[in-house]
Amino acid sequence: MVTTLSNRVLKGYLVPPRLPDSRSGLVIDTHELSRRAGVLKEITQVAQAPADLGIEVIGVPLGSPIELSLRLESVVEGVLVTGTAMVRLQGSCARCLDEISETEEFDLQELYCYPGKELDDPEASRIEGELIDLEPVLRDAVVLDLPFTPLCRPDCAGLCPECGANLNQDPDHGHAEPIDPRWAELTEWAQPSNDTKNKE
Repeated sequence: MVTTLSNRVLKGYLVPPRLPDSRSGLVIDTHELSRRAGVLKEITQVAQAPADLGIEVIGVPLGSPIELSLRLESVVEGVLVTGTAMVRLQGSCARCLDEISETEEFDLQELYCYPGKELDDPEASRIEGELIDLEPVLRDAVVLDLPFTPLCRPDCAGLCPECGANLNQDPDHGHAEPIDPRWAELTEWAQPSNDTKNKE
């Protein structure tokens, strides 16, 4: 027996599934679809971003708005959800460490199975009661598509490896060529001594 949210057994007793929180903007009620194949429903709404929606260097701030534009279609196996999620990303440039703040749109597509019509895939998404939870699908779409080395711009010049200056702000920034340590003592001959300065 495959253990799912809809089918969990503990010490021989069937454990009722824990339904998604219907108050969440990422939880959609499918009651209007009535399990009739071919019935469509379009939804446009704003949800709040859950925690940890991103990776260490860039992600969606907790509680920031997520604009959802969805199409729900009732099929034989369940409900097919397609649409987009518009989110605000914040992070740091991997080269110059400047803050990154931009809006990004992610595509969503997932089939949510009706109870009793589970597919062979044990990881398939399922309808709990009449509710579908978009958070796992949204998390996969966003996190898997985020860059591991986000840049403020494609040609970011980064920081000076010697002093840490931002090379984007000062493209002509540079340092004198380092003196070969074998010749370092000879540079003292080129500098006037204190006695010479006093005579002048």
